[in-house]
Amino acid sequence: MHGTVKSRSRADLHMHTNCSDGWPSPTELVDHAIARTDLRVIAVTDHDTLEGALRAAERAAKTGGIEVVIGEEVSSRDGHILGLFLERRVRPGMSAAATLHAIHDQGGLAIAPHPFWRTQRRASNGGVVHGVGWLAAELEFDAIEVENATPGFYVFNRMARRLSIGLGAAGTGSSDAHILDAVGRAYTAFRGRTATDLRRSIEARETVAGRSRYKAVGLMRYAAWGFNHQRYAVVAR
Repeated sequence: MHGTVKSRSRADLHMHTNCSDGWPSPTELVDHAIARTDLRVIAVTDHDTLEGALRAAERAAKTGGIEVVIGEEVSSRDGHILGLFLERRVRPGMSAAATLHAIHDQGGLAIAPHPFWRTQRRASNGGVVHGVGWLAAELEFDAIEVENATPGFYVFNRMARRLSIGLGAAGTGSSDAHILDAVGRAYTAFRGRTATDLRRSIEARETVAGRSRYKAVGLMRYAAWGFNHQRYAVVAR
């Protein structure tokens, strides 16, 4: 491994805005990341849309100080999949294998987020709300999310990390932020400073995932988001 984690730059590769089920606007997300974190790169990955990422990238281009990777959290019928470095929206509802093909076909990277998180809930549009499970080991993912900062995900993260180590796959850390307090709570450390450097580190399997603890007020805000999220974003199966 080249360089220590402290000498590397940090990226947060899984974040949501009010273009899907997050609370902050793309502008608020970018401004917060610049002012309140040491992140060099963020990926905005709203559910089944590129709108939030495109707006965030436009804001970052105006302000400077951070790069935005265009991403999407795709609701495949087998579970959620992160597409990064995208040029076109990936249609939800396809199989995991077809979703990976659609991501790779446009030169993107496919990451398995929270692969072992399971729930009996479904989204209001009928889509699944969970990770891809053991398909993370069977399909050609470019990386596995081994640190997800969502409160209560310790066991899921531990399982994902063991899978990543067993496969020799790249591991990433991401906040899965839906509120500003979450931004940067988990991160991907990489060599270099740019989004291009980040991509190279993922492809070379050199990334290091880390995280920091929430403050009490952050946990309270996350609980408030979770309560409202369950009311408007998901329904019982």
